[in-house]
Amino acid sequence: MKLRMFLSALSLCLLLSAGVRAQDEKGGDDVSARERGRVRAPELEGGRGWLNTDKPLSIAGLRGKVVLLDFWTYGCVNCMHVIPDLKRLEEKYPNELVVIGVHSAKFENEKETENIRRIVLRYGLEHPVVNDADFRIWNAYAVRAWPTQVLIDPAGYVVGQVAGEGNYEVIDRAVGELVAEARKRGTLDTRPLKLALERAKTGDLPLAFPGKVLADEKGDRLFVADSNHNRVVVTKLDGTLLYTIGSGARGKQDGAFDAATFDGPQGLALDPSDNSTLYVADTRNHLLRRVDLKAKTVETAAGTGAQLRDYSVRGGPALTTPLSSPWDLALAGRTLYVAMAGPHQIWKLDLDTRQVSLYAGTGREARTDGKRLGEFEDSDAATFAQPSGLAFGAGVLYVSDAESNILRAVSGDEVRTLAGGDLFEFGDHDGEGDGVRLQHPLGLALDAGRLYIADTYNHKLKVLDPRTRRVSTFSGTGKAGQADGARPEFYEPGGLSVAKGKLYVADTNNHAVRVVDLATKQTTTLRLQGLKPPEAGAAPSEEAESQGPNAEETKAAAQRLGAGGTASLVVDVQLPAGYHLNPAAPHRYRVTVEAGRERLALGNADLTARSGDAASGLGRTEKTLRLPLVVPLRATAAGAAELRVSLTLYYCREDNTGTCRIKTLVWRAPVEVTAEAGAPREIKLQGKVE
Repeated sequence: MKLRMFLSALSLCLLLSAGVRAQDEKGGDDVSARERGRVRAPELEGGRGWLNTDKPLSIAGLRGKVVLLDFWTYGCVNCMHVIPDLKRLEEKYPNELVVIGVHSAKFENEKETENIRRIVLRYGLEHPVVNDADFRIWNAYAVRAWPTQVLIDPAGYVVGQVAGEGNYEVIDRAVGELVAEARKRGTLDTRPLKLALERAKTGDLPLAFPGKVLADEKGDRLFVADSNHNRVVVTKLDGTLLYTIGSGARGKQDGAFDAATFDGPQGLALDPSDNSTLYVADTRNHLLRRVDLKAKTVETAAGTGAQLRDYSVRGGPALTTPLSSPWDLALAGRTLYVAMAGPHQIWKLDLDTRQVSLYAGTGREARTDGKRLGEFEDSDAATFAQPSGLAFGAGVLYVSDAESNILRAVSGDEVRTLAGGDLFEFGDHDGEGDGVRLQHPLGLALDAGRLYIADTYNHKLKVLDPRTRRVSTFSGTGKAGQADGARPEFYEPGGLSVAKGKLYVADTNNHAVRVVDLATKQTTTLRLQGLKPPEAGAAPSEEAESQGPNAEETKAAAQRLGAGGTASLVVDVQLPAGYHLNPAAPHRYRVTVEAGRERLALGNADLTARSGDAASGLGRTEKTLRLPLVVPLRATAAGAAELRVSLTLYYCREDNTGTCRIKTLVWRAPVEVTAEAGAPREIKLQGKVE
């Protein structure tokens, strides 16, 4: 295809009603063409912060590269669907293409750079992301919908833009042609772009962004969707580890627990008829999985592994009908209800006939009450907006409709809204019915006629009386945090379940399960005893290690050291209160003599040289590192010398939740070796981490 001919194909832009920043009702599939003139790409100015890079990037500075801007907001499921396409493009054009995520937030909570950083880690993004909270870049590029991609050629001109998902092929062809043309002209820059990835600044924890929980009172079990570790963790209700389901690798392999794989599992449902069959919403695989807890095996229950994009599909045989981002599950008898976030619908799986079918919603993304089934354009048919939480009781299916910020009830052939606002009517306000304001609620749990709500972006738990439609705050201050006690703090809680008078909470961004006593409202963090992260995800790459993640350099005061005999370098670091060194992490240190090698030497036989000779540089990686660190020295002759000491530590909360951090401290330490009697035999370096 000629590039000029391609321009009109790529210059597809989703245009919504004037001034409204909204996702298209079909996730961006319907687009209208618009020609753009050949214009310079506006600079990337006005962002509140950058991630995955140690400095802001510019269009001018990327001259010679093909640049793809991805405009997104992190609560948008259609934006999530674009991520695999971006990764494929990055892998295909590693040195020719630069993908930049432009995060233009819908919700207030999404405007915080720290919250975006958590999402960058959760989704495994390895391209630069700018926080465009004020829509400066969005407006400069005349973007009108999430998601939208804008392509820029190596000369810095806009080629065009396309909105919605499912556009990999058209973008790939355009990038390929731009690369070929620039290479032919000799204007292509293929030098690798050096990035500072967020994942190199954090350590792994036993749980990674848990999405949903399921408490089994009868069996004294707690099932946790350990979403970013691609597994399900099973403990007793007190947190004692029983076993894990899945190897931790990303994939869709069936088989024994230690070989089976998942990709971002979320919703869980236990079959009470045998109490040994668990269903899992394998979200990023677009599958439902069936787990035999007795045989300890996993098999696919529904879906093909490909994403459903055809809105005319309304069901069929479970194993040959594609699904799209199943997010939560609720089991009623032999019917498994599925919150299908991708097409904004509720589906169901008949466990006896092994058939899946549409249960409610037209696929149009909106808040509309009415008959639960209808055609896409039916004005009296019910619509949803990214349903993400389910609960069932007394013949009613309750739905947490996340993007519409509302709570729904499906009963008989009707769908009605119980409480909340609309797509762009959100906030934090208790009250009744339409006067309630929530912010992207993801989780539900029904107990004794009360519906508990994970009001995710408000960092709160709320409770709804379905009869009066009244919503009130149950727990949480509204501030992101991890305080326990009578005034607890949560950080984007995503899943809820009740057992034995306690509410179990998947506190997603705290990498924790929290437990709230329903009678006293006292909150504790559940200690998961014996659980470790999968081996594959325990450490950053070697490249990240060599760069010294999150490094901070200090020039130490000059110190005296007595010549002759043995001496020591003693390095001590003060950790924050309530933190400890992660015993599963590869702590690292390296000591080099930068000047005065004829006067000062390092080491003994136990230290391993990583580069240079033993006299000038020594270092090692070890999981059993203790503080203070002691390194042997040999001071041989009087005179000036200088040491360079680099120490990388992984440190976590005592309960191994929250954030496990990585910090590299670097000291440059001048040393005066002296022959004076009584001179010190130690060089002492001290540091502190936050």
